[in-house]
Amino acid sequence: MKAWTWLAPRLMSGLVLAAPVFAADLPTAERARELQNLLIQDCGSCHGLKMRGGLGPGLLPEQLSSRSPEYLTTIILYGKPGSAMPAWRGLLTPSEARWIAQRLLEGPDS
Repeated sequence: MKAWTWLAPRLMSGLVLAAPVFAADLPTAERARELQNLLIQDCGSCHGLKMRGGLGPGLLPEQLSSRSPEYLTTIILYGKPGSAMPAWRGLLTPSEARWIAQRLLEGPDS
């Protein structure tokens, strides 16, 4: 099954909150550090420690400019079937996945 045929219904069904992240949804400072470490170490193991690409595609803002935070959040939570991208929904909440997606869109120095 192609990834888009699997992913499109999830985006349309609202499995991922399309609303902006509110202050109450933001991770604590400690959890934000943990998520930043996860982004660098775990995501970086496939996407490159500088997010320029590797086994997985690059995740720099210019490479993601056509992607919405909702799309990235869904990919983070549910993975990409037929690829090495795993689902992180067992380890991350939707708000945390959205926080990571926002970091990717803003760039590594955000």
